[in-house]
Amino acid sequence: MKLHGTQSVTKQGHLEIGGCDTVELAKQFGTPLYIMDEAHIRNICRQYHSSFVKGQENTEVIYASKAFSTLAMCRIIDEEGLGLDVVSGGELYTALQANFSAARIYFHGNNKSAQELEMAIKAGVGRIVVDNFYEMGILNDLAKELNQIVAVLLRVTPGIEAHTHEYIQTGQIDSKFGFTLPNGTADQAIDLALSYSNLTVKGIHAHIGSQIFELDSFRHEVEIMIHYMGDILRRTGCLLQELNLGGGFGIYYAAGDVPAQISEYAKTVQDALADACQTQNFPRPKIIIEPGRSIVGTAGTTLYTVGSIKEISGVRKYVAVDGGMTDNPRPALYQARYEAVLANRANEETVEVVSVTGKCCESGDMLIWDIDLPKAQSGDLLAVSCTGAYNYSMSSNYNRLIRPAVVLVEDGQVDVIVKRETYADLLRNDVLPARLKYLRMASR
Repeated sequence: MKLHGTQSVTKQGHLEIGGCDTVELAKQFGTPLYIMDEAHIRNICRQYHSSFVKGQENTEVIYASKAFSTLAMCRIIDEEGLGLDVVSGGELYTALQANFSAARIYFHGNNKSAQELEMAIKAGVGRIVVDNFYEMGILNDLAKELNQIVAVLLRVTPGIEAHTHEYIQTGQIDSKFGFTLPNGTADQAIDLALSYSNLTVKGIHAHIGSQIFELDSFRHEVEIMIHYMGDILRRTGCLLQELNLGGGFGIYYAAGDVPAQISEYAKTVQDALADACQTQNFPRPKIIIEPGRSIVGTAGTTLYTVGSIKEISGVRKYVAVDGGMTDNPRPALYQARYEAVLANRANEETVEVVSVTGKCCESGDMLIWDIDLPKAQSGDLLAVSCTGAYNYSMSSNYNRLIRPAVVLVEDGQVDVIVKRETYADLLRNDVLPARLKYLRMASR
């Protein structure tokens, strides 16, 4: 397994993260356990700031909180000087409860409810990213009722098919997101938004997908969007001043993944922007990017305990752990690949190929197919790397399994930032009707 951030291996052969021995973490907090490397998160935030913001005028980096949203994470992002992207009332509520400045929050989503939009307006979020005509009308009506002028960006689908998994492509024409550019829908949206009395159109937003390695995809996005902003100026006389390029920068998950450096990503965007603005004779707009996965993905590790082991001679050896698709649904959703190591025997040589399965009652509950490990034994600790993004945030209670705790580690200190659920938590919202409280025999 490739080591990330502050991960290291001790003399005892134990995986260590943030100066904390994972074997001791398992003893103290149990498994499954999400471990977040605070120093690594902050380091990546600073790389984004130094590459995109430092030395550049009118540029903003905002964290896509859907990747991992907790009170503690919002505080870290705030302290590192980044803005915040939310896509639901729940994510907005979390940010506000963490005392994150509403003016630095961007509110996304393809089906925001009237209640969520009202919540955003009353909170004073900096930008609402309008995704469709239905939402635009509701938003203008709400703003009028509340006597507010709402600053918006319009999400545009540019028609770019980035090279990534089809489920996480978003910039192609056939997408549930945004106003489609090639068929003229985006023009209609611009015209309508400019006509509304309680909306002020600050700019446009585009997002072409996630887990993208080819930087040319981002270059192409910049060229298309600046060209379109120039067209809007020539056609309507409206000079849009903001261009949100979304996120999507890929990270390392497993062998074969070759992500670029953040500085290379920044240079690609900045060079493309300069060229496009010169070509279109268009003044440089404010540039906003929305990294999420690339800030927290490699900072997270999930720790499991090995349970049953099943070998089918000549076919496969299954090693089962005490978690699975409930704490990491990504392999089942879109065949995501991961690396792992036996955290309590990290120095030992690999001697066999096994497949790591979860404990859910689903044949598709597989975490890793065909991984090289030392001979695993029941009771071993398995650490799966790069689980910081879209693991906790997409977790579930399928099979009535309880969600793991999340701990934040740095320089030998460990803090629980999400408590482990209990069985009582599973019943917290259950309601038993009075008529079902006593046994009744069914008539036959």
